[in-house]
Amino acid sequence: MPSVKPSAPKPVWDELTLATQPNPAQLDNIKAQLDLVLLALEALAGIGSEAMLQAAADLGLTDVVADRVSLWRLRQSSPLRRGQGRKRLDVEEARSLVLIICHLAKQHQELIRRAVALLEQMTEQNREPHTAELLGDYLDRFSNTYQERMEDDEATSSKDLTYLALKLLIDLLFYSAPSGTRRLWMALLDRSSHAKEGMME
Repeated sequence: MPSVKPSAPKPVWDELTLATQPNPAQLDNIKAQLDLVLLALEALAGIGSEAMLQAAADLGLTDVVADRVSLWRLRQSSPLRRGQGRKRLDVEEARSLVLIICHLAKQHQELIRRAVALLEQMTEQNREPHTAELLGDYLDRFSNTYQERMEDDEATSSKDLTYLALKLLIDLLFYSAPSGTRRLWMALLDRSSHAKEGMME
């Protein structure tokens, strides 16, 4: 008797609704934002493709994210990536990546909370975030990985990358919460409505 794949949690999936179908520019923005959030998770928690594939399996999403190649193609669809454009991300794939991101964020919630608390402490003390070991390591990994993978690395200053990395870190705290999937989905839709204002906004 063939095994039946578990389905993604329906109440959560039902929260990821759309009033209207995103246009190509909005989908491009959603692709970019999802890849950046995953990059932040990679840089902070040291996760790789295996953890992402395990999350897909845990959530019953292996029909969308089956292996390393399919995961790479999804992420490579970001318009910020070098050599991007090999694949167009559809709405179901975007929903799947939202679920995977929030699943991983919940797994690493303690680390995310510790990093955000440290950031708040450094801000209160008027100290640079990178002088704290945890934040410094995160910022270095984020910056190095961004510059390796993204097309506009020369046009993006280190100050811009630090701002982006810290903003994503704070976002991760919200995405690790019980309502994280809806928060991320709504953030993607909101940001995608301003797609022409730039991916780094």
